[in-house]
This record gives sequence, C-alpha cells and structure tokens, in this order.
Amino acid sequence: MNHALERAREGWHGFVWFFKGMMGENAYQAYLEHHRRTRPGTAPMTEREFWRDKTDRQDRNPEGRCC
Repeated sequence: MNHALERAREGWHGFVWFFKGMMGENAYQAYLEHHRRTRPGTAPMTEREFWRDKTDRQDRNPEGRCC
C-alpha cells in the first residue's frame, strides 16, 4: 500500500510540474538554472525584475503570444 501512495505522489508532482511549465510559472526557476550555467559569479535578476523584463519583452514582440 505504501508503494501505491508513493507512486500517486510522484504522479501528482509530475502533473504539477507539467502544469506549471505549461503556464510559464517555472520560467524564473529555468532562468536561474540557465544563469548559473552561463554566467557564473554574477548576480541574477530578482524574481520581480525577471517578470518585469519578460512582460516588457512580450509587449515589444507580441507575435509570439496567443492572447
């Protein structure tokens, strides 16, 4: 029974990860991972700065958005 519960938890966490990815919620986390790999030793944008930058870029280039 414990194994089934663990599998259900793994499935739920996978679904949440997928959903967040589809909604773009994990974009900041992906940015941090990319920043660590490509610019070691430099400070990344704060989460607030990241979302402002992302929104500004989308406003300047709206063709990539559906809505």
